[in-house]
Amino acid sequence: MTRPNRSLEAFSKKTLLDAPLELAGDWGLSPPQAVRRVLLRVREVCLSGLQLFSDQQPETLRVDNHTAGSPAIWLHDDRPGTAWVIVNIGPRDWSKLAYQFGHELGHVLCNSWVRSAQPGPPCQWLEEALVEAFSIRGLGLLWESWEKSPPFAGDQAFAAAIRQYREDLMAQYKNETNQDTSSWFRSHRPELESGRAVGKGKAVLEILAVLEKEQACVEDLGAANRWPARTRIAIEEYLREWDKSCNEIGAPGRLPSRLRRLLEID
Repeated sequence: MTRPNRSLEAFSKKTLLDAPLELAGDWGLSPPQAVRRVLLRVREVCLSGLQLFSDQQPETLRVDNHTAGSPAIWLHDDRPGTAWVIVNIGPRDWSKLAYQFGHELGHVLCNSWVRSAQPGPPCQWLEEALVEAFSIRGLGLLWESWEKSPPFAGDQAFAAAIRQYREDLMAQYKNETNQDTSSWFRSHRPELESGRAVGKGKAVLEILAVLEKEQACVEDLGAANRWPARTRIAIEEYLREWDKSCNEIGAPGRLPSRLRRLLEID
């Protein structure tokens, strides 16, 4: 039986999982072939087994290492089919590379890679929390994969470094607040929605728990930000638009509901 609303043309298109990956920038003492192996493994563990529902997936994924500045998605005018990720890592710093790339890959999964995807409040904080949780989830999967079958022969022991990197991130987030998630959101909503710096650790860890428990919720990230206003609307409207988007492309639609309960939003 064929699935509804899925043409042969759609099946033949590249997805975020199998789009060609190219390197750019200054990788210094990190051998490009080794970098490529790590990036491909991170993408594989983050996305394998998921249904990638988005109708806005890139044709190519470009990863560019800079020696200064923060990791980011470069919103560019040229090569419109290319999702351009910027990272900033030192020599063979595979844990940091996996973390940074996983975070930016989360933005691409959330359809935040085209030129028109300029982020902004009031819901930019929510996308950042979602993709941070996606990245930490990926580190857990990478640690397990590396321990069983490392990308470099005889390098099983490095799995412990990835695991420690992940645990350190989670410990940092756990120490940010003792409030429950809904109380934290109510207390800090004005700052969050104005774009001011607020620790999002409580939200990140609660979202992480949801993503690790329910694969369907990870799949729902592919339906995020498909409406013109993107993150520039109130969270109540944002979640309603996300529900509609899930229905439009056939995504499960569970994550918006989980977020409503988590943040106690009507």
